Amino acid sequence: QVQLVESGGGLVQAGGSLRLSCAASGRTFSSYAMGWFRQAPGKEREVVASISGSAGSTSYGDSAKGRFTISRDNAKNTVYLHMNSLKPEDTAVYYCAQTNSQLSTRIQSLYVYWGQGTQVTVSS
Repeated sequence: QVQLVESGGGLVQAGGSLRLSCAASGRTFSSYAMGWFRQAPGKEREVVASISGSAGSTSYGDSAKGRFTISRDNAKNTVYLHMNSLKPEDTAVYYCAQTNSQLSTRIQSLYVYWGQGTQVTVSS
């Protein structure tokens, strides 16, 4: 059974940084692409970033480009989201998710396993 557990969320001032982590278990981590998504109150869930199983390919949503970095440590079965220059509009619940493929993708429907989410709140 695949489990994804996010951590690292919290309250931060605008301009600050956070690092989110997602620990995975249940199957061979390096075989599958991972993604980070977020959902703000009253808004649809959107893609933040994705990374291939080998970490050789990454892709970012428009809101993350230039400020966020996705990475993974396959030895630790963990994917990270490094967030810099945070803005109040980054406030959301952040979810990690896993596909059934090695290939990085921003298509939500291709993600089959989801974590419970971690809250990120950016104050102005």
